[in-house]
Amino acid sequence: MNDIRNLEPKSLWSYFYDITRIPRPSKKEKQITEFILKFAGQYKLESLVDKTGNVILRKNATKGMENRKGVILQAHLDMVPQKNSDKVHDFEKDPIETIIDGEWVRANGTTLGSDNGIGVAAAMAVLASDNIVHGPLEVLLTVDEETGMTGAFGLKKGILRGDILLNLDSEDDGEFNVGCAGGIDVSATGRYGQVKCPGGMTAYQIMIRGLKGGHSGVDIALGRANSNKLLFRFLMQAESDFRIRLAEAAGGDLRNAIPRESQAIVLVPSASEGKFEKFVKGYNKMYKDEFAGVEPTISITCKKTERPAQVMSIKDQYGIIRSVFACPNGVQRMSPAVEGLVETSNNLAIVKCSKGKYEVHNLTRSSVDSAKEATAWKIAAIFHLIGAKISLYGSYPGWKPNMDSPILKTMTNVYRKMFGEEPEIKAIHAGLECGLIGGIYPRLDMISFGPTIKYPHSPDEKVLVPTVKKFFDFLCETLKKIPEK
Repeated sequence: MNDIRNLEPKSLWSYFYDITRIPRPSKKEKQITEFILKFAGQYKLESLVDKTGNVILRKNATKGMENRKGVILQAHLDMVPQKNSDKVHDFEKDPIETIIDGEWVRANGTTLGSDNGIGVAAAMAVLASDNIVHGPLEVLLTVDEETGMTGAFGLKKGILRGDILLNLDSEDDGEFNVGCAGGIDVSATGRYGQVKCPGGMTAYQIMIRGLKGGHSGVDIALGRANSNKLLFRFLMQAESDFRIRLAEAAGGDLRNAIPRESQAIVLVPSASEGKFEKFVKGYNKMYKDEFAGVEPTISITCKKTERPAQVMSIKDQYGIIRSVFACPNGVQRMSPAVEGLVETSNNLAIVKCSKGKYEVHNLTRSSVDSAKEATAWKIAAIFHLIGAKISLYGSYPGWKPNMDSPILKTMTNVYRKMFGEEPEIKAIHAGLECGLIGGIYPRLDMISFGPTIKYPHSPDEKVLVPTVKKFFDFLCETLKKIPEK
């Protein structure tokens, strides 16, 4: 009863099951690539792997459809590796454990990989079928989408032949995405002085746990807590009230996931142990009150731990704590042009302070390039004040909506006839590969759509089963209605 291969459409779910058995975190796509190439051989499909690692498959048009415009089905092979702290799982070795939970499919304590495994499985199901009618068909499966879109960045001119690109990486049933935000990574790194651990102080481990996290673009407007912001807010007041000394700190591990857990090792004057522990409990209640209804399991706790040999110098501690606390995070501006759309945001994704080195990594997004740059400069300016080395890299463009798109009109008509309602035409505050691919192939007519997937990039990720069938049926009908060249 819990085998996802029994769900409809069985072909798609069977391929998705196979995909969940194959480890495929970003930059570790070798096994999934081999699986796709074996599949191509089985069905006698033309296949190639480009220099970046992207896989391109081709299938001839079904009889009578040879004069239709060429279609490219596009998805990405990698997935975000996130798990709950109490879950034992190696994303480079272990399969994903899937669970049917009512009308949803989720994983057991880890990300599910429906982002974008459902898209990959849908493309495979189309390629494997003898009954789905389509014109000339290509499938582009990119690598490393989640950590920098390096697959799309590395795509070369002259490889793709199609006229229309259907991106299968959107996450809301009934929505057509026709635009997306661009992004840029902003990192601040440096060294800090260390001194011998002072006497008369007790070491504590501070832990922030129980946050939901989520996709740093799609979920950024939900008001979820960022564990790094909460930790350094706590540290700043603890420094003022107790003159703590900071030995190390760490939080977050992926640039495009809202950090769920952070921790630090601090020293507190031994005479103030009781007051400090009460202070932590007070912060725990305050955070629960602030994020009631959004983060129901949030907690900040402390426990005594072994004294470290060294702590940060007072000067560097002062600067680093305040710089991280001051760093912009969350929604920076809503779009004045599209109601309900986030225009600009920043995710304070990763903070590490250990052994005399610190690093802070941000992912800034915006549908307005100048606003993206301005936010990145603001972050850089804050960390310049403590002498950090600033790196701005991995900038990718947004995808400007084309409301006169021919494929948009075709798919809107198909959707209306199939379901008796209008689709919602939207832009998304996330990085879709359409922006990059469109820069390389500017004549492509593009649209992005998919089934309902909630909380991607977190262990709460789940996909709504009925929408998967609806998505696949719609995809197949769209392929049948592609216009002539």
